Amino acid sequence: MRIRIVDAFTDRPFAGNPAGVLLLDAFPGDDLLQKVALEVNHAETAFAHRLPEGDEADWALRWFTPATEVALCGHATLAAAHVLHTTGAHEGTVRFATRSGVLLATPGPDGSITLDFPTAPLTPTEVPAGLAEALGAEPRTVLDTGPQVGDLLVEVADEKTVRGLTPDHRALAAHAERGVIATARAEDPAGDYDFVSRCFFANVGIDEDPVTGSAHTSLAPFWSERLGRPDLTGLQASPRSGLVRTGLRGARTLLTGHAVTVIEGDLLAW
Repeated sequence: MRIRIVDAFTDRPFAGNPAGVLLLDAFPGDDLLQKVALEVNHAETAFAHRLPEGDEADWALRWFTPATEVALCGHATLAAAHVLHTTGAHEGTVRFATRSGVLLATPGPDGSITLDFPTAPLTPTEVPAGLAEALGAEPRTVLDTGPQVGDLLVEVADEKTVRGLTPDHRALAAHAERGVIATARAEDPAGDYDFVSRCFFANVGIDEDPVTGSAHTSLAPFWSERLGRPDLTGLQASPRSGLVRTGLRGARTLLTGHAVTVIEGDLLAW
């Protein structure tokens, strides 16, 4: 079984968010998928198999962290689409059947891929007791992203604060189903990005996710309303870092980025 490691939301290797990608004939048992994801030990591993012609989608797609299956993942979807396109397994827009409905991945002329994801609903909420201490910064705004994403979106004072966070991951895990997204407006409004973020997901086995596509389904509506523009660029300021171009289209959010295959080999135990 061929297995590939793809760095997503970056145009260079050893940056962005690495994901495992396996193209299968069919999904085996969940226990085996989870064991493979733990062996790969990246934030997510994507498993996909082709669907019959005439189905509502082209490929079935599932995502596993080292600890659990997740309902929505951006970077591993981008990685899977990149593998399908670069190996010739699929041309043009890919329709993925997932736990979050049918998701589209469309290649661009510049080598990028644009994902079409559901926009997360944002509900303002009171600052939970202990959140500031767990995060290591005082929240300005806190919003619930709804059950599909399962995060708290937390605006803090500025970009410097986001970059300097050293949260208590165990304490932070108590405040959301998946985790906490910390964000602020870019320090330089005329720079290459409009806002910054970092994502902490201890509840799914990822203390800090390098670049999180699904988080931008929350960040896009938040910052588009604040900045008055539907199309923005976000920088996820993890140590690996990566850029996500966002396009708010009402109930859908477009997420655009590049991907690079860095490792390809054989999975011998299957």
